Formats: sequence, structure tokens, C-alpha cells
Amino acid sequence: MKALLSTILLFAATSAYSVEHLDVIQVKIKPECSVAEYLAIAEDFNESWGKANGYHARVAVPIQSDDLYSVWWMGTSANAATYGAAWDTWRDAQADPESVEAKLWARFLACSENVGRWGHDLY
Repeated sequence: MKALLSTILLFAATSAYSVEHLDVIQVKIKPECSVAEYLAIAEDFNESWGKANGYHARVAVPIQSDDLYSVWWMGTSANAATYGAAWDTWRDAQADPESVEAKLWARFLACSENVGRWGHDLY
């Protein structure tokens, strides 16, 4: 009985957290593009796509790091399911070059290169 009560209390404590999904992408800005231009694309992304798909991105620009050449895209979604649905929408829309998603992706590709990507539960 004591073990059951402990399990229930542990579950209740951990389920009280709102677990967001954090999408982290290490990005190198291309020489022909500026950080300001990349930030403008990120802002357009949030306004024209992110809001409608439950995803919000911010860009971290290092001031102290062992890698001062990368910026870090940090996107958040309410949870992994919301992120997954947004990813499916983003990926599937790339087939249409006239879609908002494909046009945004073309802008990102012209300005930057993704170096690595990580996903995290954010408590």
C-alpha cells in the first residue's frame, strides 16, 4: 500500500509540470547574409507560420561561447504532439514551391546552414 501511494504521489507531482517541446537548431549564417537578415526571416516565420501551428522561435546569438560563429534557433511548442503535427505540416508543404513553408525555407537556405538539431522536453 505504501509503494502504491508513493507511486501515485510521484505521478501526480510529475504530471503537474507542463512539458513543452524545445527544438534547438545550431545554425551557421552564410557570409552573404547578416544576423539581422536571419532574425528578420525568423520574425516572418513566427508571424506567417509559427502562430498558426503552435510553434514559436527565438534566436540566441552568443556573446560568450567556444563557438561564436553559430546562432541557436530555439523553437517551443506546447508539447511533443504539437511539435510533431507542426513538423508534419512544415515537411509536407515543402512539396509545393508556392507554399508559405517552401518560401520561408528557401529564404532560410539562402541565408544559413543548419549544422545540428536537438529536441528536448522542457520542464
